[in-house]
Amino acid sequence: MPRFNREDILSYIVLVTATLLIGLPFYWMLITALKPIQEIALYPPRWLPGEIRWQNFSEVWQAVPFGRFYLNSLFTTFSTCFLQLVFAGLMAYGFAFIPFPHKQVLFFLVLATMMIPEEMKIVPNYLLLERLGWVNTYWSLIIPPAAQGFPVFVLYMWFRTLPRDLLDAAKVDGAGHWRTFWLVVVPASRPMVIVLTLFAFVNRWNDYLWTLIVTNKTVMRTLPVGLAYFKGTQEGGDHWNLLMAAALLAILPLIILFLLLQRRIVEELPALHITSNR
Repeated sequence: MPRFNREDILSYIVLVTATLLIGLPFYWMLITALKPIQEIALYPPRWLPGEIRWQNFSEVWQAVPFGRFYLNSLFTTFSTCFLQLVFAGLMAYGFAFIPFPHKQVLFFLVLATMMIPEEMKIVPNYLLLERLGWVNTYWSLIIPPAAQGFPVFVLYMWFRTLPRDLLDAAKVDGAGHWRTFWLVVVPASRPMVIVLTLFAFVNRWNDYLWTLIVTNKTVMRTLPVGLAYFKGTQEGGDHWNLLMAAALLAILPLIILFLLLQRRIVEELPALHITSNR
C-alpha cells in the first residue's frame, strides 16, 4: 500500500480544491443547459436535472443564425492564428538571424506596440478600415488581430536559444533563409508554436469588442457577439437554460482544442523548461 507524506497530502488537497473551484461552475452551466425552465429558479437548487432537455440546444440553434456565427468564428479564428504565427515567425527570424540597417530600432518599435492599450488602437484602426472599405468584411476581422507584437517578441527570444549549429548545418547544405526557416527553425520551435497557437486561438475566439465595432450585420457576427445578440432576443431573455446551452456551444471548440493538444503540451514542457534555462 503506498505511503503518503505530509507534502503529498497537502498537494492532493490543493489539487482537489482547485478542481472543485474550476469544475463546479462548468458543471453548473452544463446541468442548467439541460434543465427545463421550470427548474431554473428552484430552491434549494437541484444538482441533477429532473428532466433532461436536449431540445434546448436545437432551440438555440434555430432561434438565431447560430450556424453562421459558428462559421464566422471558425473561419476568422483559424485564419487569424495562421497569419499571426506566419507574420510573427518571419519577423522574429529576421530580427534574430538577418543583419540589416536599424534592426534594433525596428525591433523596439515592434515592442512598443505591446505597450499601447488595445482600446487606443480601435479608433485609428477603424478609420483605416473604413477608408479601405473593409468594414463588415472578413478582412476587418482577420488582418488587424493578425498583427501582434507579443508573438514576435516571444519567438524572437526562443529563436535566440536555438543551437547555432542547426543554422550553420543548413547553410552548409545550401539552404537559404526561406528553407532554413521552414525546415529547420519552425520544427525546432514546435513547443513554442503550440503554446502561441493556444494563446492566439483563445484570444481571437473570445474577442468581443473589436468584432462588435467593425461589424453591424448579423451575418458577419461571431459567437461572442452572437451570444449577446441571442440574449437580447425574446428566446434568450431570461431563459437561462437556453443561454447556458448557447454558452456551452460557444466554448465547445475551445474544450476540443485543449483535449487535442494537452498531450502535446505535456510532452513539450521539458523542452520549454530546458530552453528557458539556457
